[in-house]
Amino acid sequence: MGRFFDMDNKFFTFMSRVSDLIILNLLCILCCLPIVTAGASITAMFYVTLKMVRNEEAYIAKSFFKSFKQNLKQSIAIHLIMLVTAALLYFDLTISKSMSGLPGKALSVIFMMIMLLYVMVFIYIYPILSKFYNSVKNTFINAFLMAIRHLPYTLLMLVITVLPVAILYIPTVRVQTLMIMLFLLLGFATIAYINSHFFVKIFDNYIPKENTPAEPNAPEQGNDSQVSGS
Repeated sequence: MGRFFDMDNKFFTFMSRVSDLIILNLLCILCCLPIVTAGASITAMFYVTLKMVRNEEAYIAKSFFKSFKQNLKQSIAIHLIMLVTAALLYFDLTISKSMSGLPGKALSVIFMMIMLLYVMVFIYIYPILSKFYNSVKNTFINAFLMAIRHLPYTLLMLVITVLPVAILYIPTVRVQTLMIMLFLLLGFATIAYINSHFFVKIFDNYIPKENTPAEPNAPEQGNDSQVSGS
């Protein structure tokens, strides 16, 4: 019985992690409500989950809002670019699907491929912003290059990210209601936490070791006093 009530046992550790993810998820959703700050909110969420994976987190809310404030300006610029790009791709896909014949099919395939690249960049860009200090332009470049260079991880994270969203399209009210409730409770933070296990491995390739010069063209590492890396 003594071991069961030990706060260090696996049950309490798991429940503590779940409660942290619930708090983080709610913070992320609330700060996404002004659409323009959604990028800062997602960046802050990844800042916390990356620390969770390394067992470095202390206070969830404090760490979240620290990153939110530090990355607000850049994340707004990046998020607006991503929103405009998504709108253009949606418009182009709609037009191409309305076209008949081979040209319409060819354009649809091209735009679907571009959409895939867009999603790959989307998966990387906010975690990179949360970890590394860089310009908006270089953040986009690094997101694209990392997504291609680490393609196996990218595809795995793509499945992890898209699969729960795909389940929402199952034509069963009970399943859809359950998934919406899970997303509102801890879904977004859980996906970020799972993917952060892969991002930690990926980012370690770009963080200079002590007494080792940084690779040319490597992303600049941020720190807690500047942006929000560590």
